[in-house]
Amino acid sequence: MTSFIRLFTYSRMKNLFAFLFLFILSYNTFSQEQKQDSTKVEKLDEVLVKAVRVEATSPITHTNVTKKELAKRNLGQDIPVLLNFLPSVVTTTDAGAGVGYTGIRVRGINAQSTNVTINGIPYNDAESLGTFWVNLGDFASSVESLQLQRGVGTSTNGSGAFGASINVLTDAVSNEAKGEISNSFGSFNTRKHTIKYSTGLLNDHIEIAGRLSNIRSDGYIDRAETDLKSYFLQASYIDNNTLIKALVFGGQEVTYQAWNGIDAETLATNRTFNPSGIYTDVNGNTRFYDNEVDNYNQDHYQLHWNQRYNNRWSTNIGLNYTYGRGYFEQYREDEDFSDYNLTPLQIGGETISTTDLIRRRWLDNDFYVINTSANYKDNQINLIFGTSYSFYDGDHFGEIIWSEFASNSEIRDRYYEGNGQKSDFSVFSKATYRVNNKISLYGDLQLRLVGYETSGLTSDRIPFNVDESYSFFNPKAGVTYKFNNKNSLYFSYARANREPNRDDFENNETVKPEQLNDFEFGWRHNAQKFRIYVNGYYMLYNEQLVLTGEIDNVGNPIRANSGDSYRLGLEVDATIAITEKFSVQPNFTLSSNKNAETFESVNGRLFNLGETDISFSPEFIAANALVFQPREGFQMSLLSKYVGEQFMGNTENPDSKLDSYFINDFNVTYEWKPKSIFKSIVFSGLVNNILNEKYVSNGYFGSFDFEDSSSTTGISTGYFAGFYPQATTNFLLGLSLNF
Repeated sequence: MTSFIRLFTYSRMKNLFAFLFLFILSYNTFSQEQKQDSTKVEKLDEVLVKAVRVEATSPITHTNVTKKELAKRNLGQDIPVLLNFLPSVVTTTDAGAGVGYTGIRVRGINAQSTNVTINGIPYNDAESLGTFWVNLGDFASSVESLQLQRGVGTSTNGSGAFGASINVLTDAVSNEAKGEISNSFGSFNTRKHTIKYSTGLLNDHIEIAGRLSNIRSDGYIDRAETDLKSYFLQASYIDNNTLIKALVFGGQEVTYQAWNGIDAETLATNRTFNPSGIYTDVNGNTRFYDNEVDNYNQDHYQLHWNQRYNNRWSTNIGLNYTYGRGYFEQYREDEDFSDYNLTPLQIGGETISTTDLIRRRWLDNDFYVINTSANYKDNQINLIFGTSYSFYDGDHFGEIIWSEFASNSEIRDRYYEGNGQKSDFSVFSKATYRVNNKISLYGDLQLRLVGYETSGLTSDRIPFNVDESYSFFNPKAGVTYKFNNKNSLYFSYARANREPNRDDFENNETVKPEQLNDFEFGWRHNAQKFRIYVNGYYMLYNEQLVLTGEIDNVGNPIRANSGDSYRLGLEVDATIAITEKFSVQPNFTLSSNKNAETFESVNGRLFNLGETDISFSPEFIAANALVFQPREGFQMSLLSKYVGEQFMGNTENPDSKLDSYFINDFNVTYEWKPKSIFKSIVFSGLVNNILNEKYVSNGYFGSFDFEDSSSTTGISTGYFAGFYPQATTNFLLGLSLNF
C-alpha cells in the first residue's frame, strides 16, 4: 500500500472532521469581535470559490455565468447543455434531449480531463476522473454562479484541469424570505417540478434554505427514460466577518441505458432505435428487458467556514463527505458459466455451461475532502495559499439476481469483487502583484501528490492490481497590461500533469501520466456597447491521453497515450449592443488539433500515418445569440450553434467522421409582477433545434482483425462505428411562481 493511502484511516478521517467542526463553532465567538469596513469587503459567499476562481483582469481565459443567465433556459436540461453556447464548447446527451447522461467537451478535450469543483470541493469521480451531472438532477436551480476556465487555468482542487475547469458556487445567503414553485413540461413527456424556499436572515444572522426537485423524461431515444430526484438543503450563519455554511445535497437517478449507440445503417433508417436490453424469448421473438437501467444514489455533506479578520486577511476551511452507491442492471443471453465463477450442470445426461441471466454491477464508495486556504490582499498584492486533501475508497462488485440455470450460485453471491483507494494531496500558492496602474503579474505554484491502489478482480474477473504514486509540480505565470479602462492584453504560461484513470489502467498496464504546457495570449476590450475578447492558445502535450474512439461495455470512452500532440487555436467572444433593446453575442473558435505521429495496424501490417487529427476535435466551433428585449422582464433569444466535422478516431478514417451540424434554439422569458400574492410570475419557453436538423454530436469507432486467406498476410482489418443521434425539433414550457 502506498504511503499516501496509509496517511489516513477511516477512523482518523472521521475524528478529524468532528474536531474541525467543533473548532469552527468554538472559534466563532472570537471571530464575531473583529471589526471591518463593510464598504471595502466582498461578499463572503464568494470566498467559497476564491481559491479556485480568477478575477476579470487575470491572465487566465475564462467565462462567468450567473444564476440569472442559467435561469432563462433552466427547464430541466442538465448543466452541460445549459453551457452549450459558450466558446469552444461541444455537448452531447445519450438520451438525445439533454436530460439524463450528458457530456461536455471544451477545446476538444473530454470530460475526464475537465476539473469540476462545487464550492471548491472536487466533484470529479476519483477513479474514472469523469463528472456525472445525472447524479445531481436540477442542480442548476441551486447554482449562484459558475466559472468556466479554458486551458489549464488556475491551480484547483482535485484532479488537474487538463483543458478546462468548471467551478460552481451554490446559492448565496438570502437576506429576505422567499419561495419558488417551478414546473415545466415539454416534448418526450419531459417535466420538471421544483420547490425552493429560504427563511431569509433570522435574527440578522441565520438562514435556512432548501430545494426539492423531480425531473422525468421518456427521452428522444427509444426507452431512454430518466427519473431524477434531487434535494438541496443549506443552513448558514453570517455576520460582518464570518460565514458558516452547512450543506446537504444529492439525488437518485434511474435512467434506462442508452450508451450503446447505433450503427450507420440504423441511423439512416431508425435513428431513435435503442439496442440496450434486447433479447430473444423462448418463442424466438425479439424483446427488450424492461429494467435495463442505471440506478445510482449520491449524497454530499459539506461544511464551510469563511472568516475575515480585517480588510487584508481572510481564511476558509471546507469539509466534505460524499457517499455514492448504485448499480446498472443488464439482461444477458447465453453467458458462459465460467465468466461468473459457476460450474457446469448435468441435466438428463446433458452438460449445460451457458445460461441467460440478469446481473447487477455495483459501485459503493466514500469520498472525504479537507480544503484550507488563506488570502492576504492590499492595494498592491493579492496572495492566496492553501492545501487540499482527499481520500477515496470504492468497492466494485457484481451480483446475479436471476439466472435460467443457477448452477452452484447462492443468493447475493458476488461473482467478482474489487476495491480502489486513492489519496490526493496538494499545496498551492498564487499571487497577483500590481506593479503599477498598467501592469500586473500573476504567479501560481502547485505541488500535487497522488496515490492509487487497487485489489481484487475487474468485472471480467481479471486480477486487477495497481499500486502507483505520482508527484506533480505545476507552475503557472502570467502578465496583464492595461492600456486604458477599455483595453488590456494578457499572456500566461501554465503546466499541468494528470494521472491515468481506472479504465486507463484496465486497458493498458503500461499507461503513462500526461503532461500539458499551455500558452495563452489575449486581448480584452470592454466598452458600454461593445465587448470583445480575443484569445490565442497553444497547448503542447506529452503523452496526452486521447480518446481512441472505442468504448467499453458500459459506454465509457477508452483512452490511450498519444506521444507528442498539440492544440493551436483562436477564440473570439463578443457582445454588441445594436440598440438599447437588441444585441448580438457571437463567439467562434478556429483550431488545429494534431497528434505528431500516429501508427495503425491494417491487414497485419503496421503503418506510420504521420501527423493526424486528434479525435473529437472539430477545427471550427461557433455560436451566436440574437437577443431582443422589447421591455423590462421580456426577452426573446435566437441561439445558434455550429460544430464542424470531426473524427471519432485518430487515424482520419473516413468511416469515423462525424458530419458538421448547425442547430438553432429559440428561448423566450416573460416576468409579470402582480400587485398581490406573488412577487413575480415567470413564463418561459424553449424550442430546441427549430430547423429540425438530424445531427449526431458523439459516437465511437474502432477496428478489429480477422483471418482472411485472400489477404497476403492472412489477416484483414475491419471497422465498426456507432452514433448517438440527438433530438430533432422539441420544446419545453415553464412557469415559475415566486413569492
